[in-house]
Amino acid sequence: MLSAMIGAQTLQEFIVARESEFAYATGDLSRLLTDLSTAAKMVNRHVNRAGLSGIIGQHDGGNSTNVQGETQQKLDVYADNTFVRVLKSCLKVGGVVSEEQPDVIHVDHSKRAGGSGYGRYVVCIDPLDGSSNIDVNISVGTIFSILRRKSDMGSVPQIDDFLQPASDCVAAGYILYGSSTMLVYSTGCGVNGFTYDPSIGEFFLSHPDLKFPAESTIYSVNDARLADGPSVVQDYVNTVRAEGMNARYVGALVADFHRNLLKGGIFLYPGTTSRPEGKLRMLYEAQPLAFLAAQAGGSATDGHIDLLKRTPLSLHERTPLYIGEKAAVARLQAAFDGVRVKADS
Repeated sequence: MLSAMIGAQTLQEFIVARESEFAYATGDLSRLLTDLSTAAKMVNRHVNRAGLSGIIGQHDGGNSTNVQGETQQKLDVYADNTFVRVLKSCLKVGGVVSEEQPDVIHVDHSKRAGGSGYGRYVVCIDPLDGSSNIDVNISVGTIFSILRRKSDMGSVPQIDDFLQPASDCVAAGYILYGSSTMLVYSTGCGVNGFTYDPSIGEFFLSHPDLKFPAESTIYSVNDARLADGPSVVQDYVNTVRAEGMNARYVGALVADFHRNLLKGGIFLYPGTTSRPEGKLRMLYEAQPLAFLAAQAGGSATDGHIDLLKRTPLSLHERTPLYIGEKAAVARLQAAFDGVRVKADS
């Protein structure tokens, strides 16, 4: 890999070179993105050694659950602890919310050298998306978004600092731990991907200016639960299947989104009869990827509204998610709209 990366920009070089594109550019966001990449390297090391280091399987014998009511895997706990620890050490962070934690983690730097209370940014993070795939050596990932606080700098961050629409994100991205490890992010000026070279411990720019291909060739959905979802989604899947689109589904949102970003496609995770609100989390999964999709020429919807415009109502709010190439998402949204118009007439 090293020979292929010679001459390519490192992530740090890229961040510094593009710093002037950030709103309110002061170098703070650059530092925060760098710290996230540091945590990613630490998690990557454990993911790649999972079968050798005794961290495969459920945490605490399967007796530990997170705020979502889900049984935690050992790597869930490790990834959560690692990202939270690194983010708490960053002077630019005022608060963190994690999919694995029930409440806001406030970060007070007033007692640290160079610290001045609470930082200007808050971070929403899913530390390890798709962690059940670890046991079978399938790709997993991390998803994050960064928001500029609305409350006064130096004061304790408020819930409303986190409950902002995706359009207000100053940055969002994901780390994919797969056959190679990639960090993909945007600060609102396009999407760029960086591949990790473990031999020298650096991320290198490998996928500049990522865009969804103009034609969707893939749809990604959990077919086993499709019959329990909206008839609109069932009809849509039957139609695109008949038109020759291929089904590809990993069961880790990061992996499915990344493949569709590169190959062209749409990811569908509808609500069901028993859970109409959906399963995926707004702050930690849907919202960061909606921001990225828009920057890559795609879009995201919950079937009612563009997810860039939807304001979350709670830290652990759930949502249906349909995301990917713009025309494919628009086609599905038109079908949803048509059903509602018919029902109202």
